[in-house]
Amino acid sequence: MTKPGLLCHLAAVIYDFLLLAALLFFATAILLPFNGGEAFSHQQVFYPLYLLAVSFFFYGWFWTHGGQTLGLRAWKIKVLTNNHELINWRQAFIRFIVSLFSWGILGLGFLWVLVDKNQRSWHDIVSKTGLFLEQAGK
Repeated sequence: MTKPGLLCHLAAVIYDFLLLAALLFFATAILLPFNGGEAFSHQQVFYPLYLLAVSFFFYGWFWTHGGQTLGLRAWKIKVLTNNHELINWRQAFIRFIVSLFSWGILGLGFLWVLVDKNQRSWHDIVSKTGLFLEQAGK
């Protein structure tokens, strides 16, 4: 299996971000009645943790059930183990947490694919997973 290029990967990330934003709006709407219909304040630690958990389950579910989010599917990319198998929840968790760190330092973890001889990002390396282009007919 071949690896997708950085631009293809970033396009899938943007697509998934739009879907995730819609999901987070919905997740917030579900939670608002429990906060008296009021906006959440910076003092409420539960809310950002809740959104982080929703985000993880969004990515984790797709990665562990078919290896593709909708954005990845649009670009015919799969998240798989280094042995080209579906990832498990532990790998999904590690990948998710390290990808937050990768973004948090100006995207350097993502840009690492330009330096790594195997075109792996930091979250690929740590979680022992990778992005692979789907082969025709699969």
